[in-house]
This record gives sequence, C-alpha cells and structure tokens, in this order.
Amino acid sequence: MHQGPGFLTPRQRRLAWLGFLLVAAQAPVSAKLSADSSWLFCLVVALMVATVIIADDAARRRPASAPSSD
Repeated sequence: MHQGPGFLTPRQRRLAWLGFLLVAAQAPVSAKLSADSSWLFCLVVALMVATVIIADDAARRRPASAPSSD
C-alpha cells in the first residue's frame, strides 16, 4: 500500500521541525528572563507549528488511493 503525499515538501518539513524546536526552546528562556507573560506567545506559535506537522503526518499516512475530504 502506497502512502499519500503530504502537503509539505521535505524541505518545508525540516524547516517546520527546526522552527518548532527553536520556539519551544525559547519559551522557558523567555519565561525566566522576562517579568511579563509574553513567553506564552512562544508556546502558541510552537503549538501552531506542531499542528501543521501533525496534519502533514496524517496526510502522509493516508493511503494514496483514499479520497480526500475536500
């Protein structure tokens, strides 16, 4: 059974992972260094990027012959 293609190219996927790791690592550093709650923005961005990566994984795991829900 063939896997369906995701909507991210391999390069975009690597950049998404890199962005996720950088933003997720920045959040605790920002929380430690700043007095306000602006570090929550880092968590929101990391969650948005993680959602895109998970959606791409789901699209890749779908068989190529399965119809899309579009």
